[in-house]
Amino acid sequence: MTELQKTPIHPIYEKYGAKTIDFGGWDLPVQFSGIKAEHEAVRTDVGLFDVSHMGEVLVEGSDSTAYLQYLLSNDIEKIKIGKAQYNIMCYENGGTVDDLVVYKITETKYILVVNAANTEKDYEWMVKNVFGNVTVTNVSSMYGQLALQGPNAEKVLTKLTDIDLSSISFFGFVEDANVAGVKTIISRSGYTGEDGFEIYMQSDDAIKVFEAIMAEGVLPIGLGARDTLRLEAVLALYGQELSQEITPLEAGLNFAVKLNKEADFIGKEALVKQKEAGLTRKLVGIELIERGIPRHDYSVFQKDKKIGIITSGTQSPTLGTNIGLALLETPYTELGQEVEVGIRTKKIKAKVIATPFYKRAK
Repeated sequence: MTELQKTPIHPIYEKYGAKTIDFGGWDLPVQFSGIKAEHEAVRTDVGLFDVSHMGEVLVEGSDSTAYLQYLLSNDIEKIKIGKAQYNIMCYENGGTVDDLVVYKITETKYILVVNAANTEKDYEWMVKNVFGNVTVTNVSSMYGQLALQGPNAEKVLTKLTDIDLSSISFFGFVEDANVAGVKTIISRSGYTGEDGFEIYMQSDDAIKVFEAIMAEGVLPIGLGARDTLRLEAVLALYGQELSQEITPLEAGLNFAVKLNKEADFIGKEALVKQKEAGLTRKLVGIELIERGIPRHDYSVFQKDKKIGIITSGTQSPTLGTNIGLALLETPYTELGQEVEVGIRTKKIKAKVIATPFYKRAK
């Protein structure tokens, strides 16, 4: 049996009461004090996530911008130094290799942050498609990554840095920031639907930064609340809303797919054809009318006809309702459309509703 990978924070998990699980080959905390309490802390106050399992790939060289334009779906030329951009990496057929965030460090240097379980696959795909004066380096082991999320995230982090955090706009970052005496990258970003920051540092410094933030009375947050938070905010999870079989257009991520950018990119031709022909299925939000919780891969029906699947589902701690994301045949995706979700031996009534399920007040 392969030993699970561990983040730099792993040695102190037990100190904070972590209950860990196997998550894509990593030994990660599903919860500390409890999923609902952790979820509420992020929505109303602040919480700290260890996300050091995420992968980082360094792309540099004089042709790096042209290379990333070819590799990714968004318009890389629009990124300014000190800004990040959400992107999709596609196969030739339009299916998804991964979704990721691109940080522009200089005109010729970028850091790509990819999903943990996909790091090796992504890196191999990047190397396979490299051209010109470009070097691609998997630097994941060098970095620890923490996410401080919630309406009071700025208030807490301000105590630990001399950076004017209010000057960092969404998806902006400061490369040479100092947090608790440690050199870091501070990015205003996250995966919760709340304001917050993602903080990158050398692996050896990760515990020091984590403990300094925890000393400010912050609650540690596990994967369970991370999933309910991102689902309420309708943030895609690779392997569920996106996959080799699900295109970014089907997942409703058109904002990150620039079919009109001048540069060709891998999968562009297939996605143009898909858009012109019209989507045969797309992702929608559903709410159960009867008792039951929709779960990943449950079938969705209209009468006796299977019309799609649940990609993600939960009982929403914020809304108090049972919600899900479903990939359905397009004729059944109108708001208010009634459908049924197969839960064990029963078919439970549900309806298509607007997304995101939750949006924070500005």
